[in-house]
Amino acid sequence: MFQKLAAEAFGTFWLVFGGCGAAIFAAAFPGLGIGFAGVAFAFGLTVLTMAFAVGHISGGHFNPAVTLGLVVAGRHDKGELLPYWAAQLVGAILAAAVLFVIASGVEGFSRADGFAANGYGPLSPGGYSLGAGLVAEIVLTAFFLIVILGATDARAAPGFAPIAIGLALVLIHLISIPITNTSVNPARSTSQALFAGGPWIAQLWLFWLAPLAGGALGALCYTAIGRQPVEA
Repeated sequence: MFQKLAAEAFGTFWLVFGGCGAAIFAAAFPGLGIGFAGVAFAFGLTVLTMAFAVGHISGGHFNPAVTLGLVVAGRHDKGELLPYWAAQLVGAILAAAVLFVIASGVEGFSRADGFAANGYGPLSPGGYSLGAGLVAEIVLTAFFLIVILGATDARAAPGFAPIAIGLALVLIHLISIPITNTSVNPARSTSQALFAGGPWIAQLWLFWLAPLAGGALGALCYTAIGRQPVEA
């Protein structure tokens, strides 16, 4: 169990450090910024690389919504749900702390832009409403779980799951960065909100509720369509 939890903490650290780090440092860098597309690929690459690196140890969840979805689908021990969540939160918060230390090393640093936190309404990059953010996060997390469950199904082509899952996360970010700054991951949302503070913490509830609901929904959908037919 220690090895599993350590793998989850390391993987979630890398997800937050790589994805949110790209958003904080590189997205709008003058003249050379990577923009939304670059940030989307950064998040996808973090999951792809860590799924290959430690996925064989813990399953490579790095996300409370993924762990819940796998439990709902019967793919993961429900007794490990809360320990996995705790490890994911520890990894995410440590990554945000390191990002904060680095970001503070330049004159004029401010958390007023949200420190890559998630938000809706006035805190949404595109000004999208609470309802829009809720729907987007539920739908996108549900499809993320469908991709994960399908790519890791025993009938799927072996060895390619991290690639499919990483690219799915890229697509999710390409769609939803303007809407909520893309959560689909309560640990990632919590870590950044804690350092952004104030209104971002007040909106954090949505980025637990919607991804968890989406994760469970995606698991139920895949269970319904992905079960093997009973032979006559």
